[in-house]
Amino acid sequence: MTQSLEQKLPWALLTLRVGIFIVMFIWAVDKLVNPSHAVAVFEGFYGISGLSTNLTNVMGVLQIVLTLAFLVGLWKTLTYGVILVMHGMSTFSSFAQYLDAFNNLLFFAAWPMLAACIALFMLREYDTKLSF
Repeated sequence: MTQSLEQKLPWALLTLRVGIFIVMFIWAVDKLVNPSHAVAVFEGFYGISGLSTNLTNVMGVLQIVLTLAFLVGLWKTLTYGVILVMHGMSTFSSFAQYLDAFNNLLFFAAWPMLAACIALFMLREYDTKLSF
């Protein structure tokens, strides 16, 4: 690796980590602030009905813990992997929205974020800025 790349890559990976964190953290907080929205999302996109608001609150707290560990770069293989799987499931569960693209344009933002999750997971050993 060239010295220039060696200096720039950790900063680039940090920006990916922070950007992914922002999205995932807000999704987690939404489970606490608006649990009925989370219940509707699980029913509409994942086919899981009957979730209680208590369960969505627990899921929100667990997701907040996960995203904070992700943000500080703890247990990279585990946290980056779980974030990747979670976002991958979210991206692929929205398949119907991609078929009606022009009425669901915002759903397409999931694809570059999925690519960022994949890149960050693949390069996690080089993600060293502000990381444990």
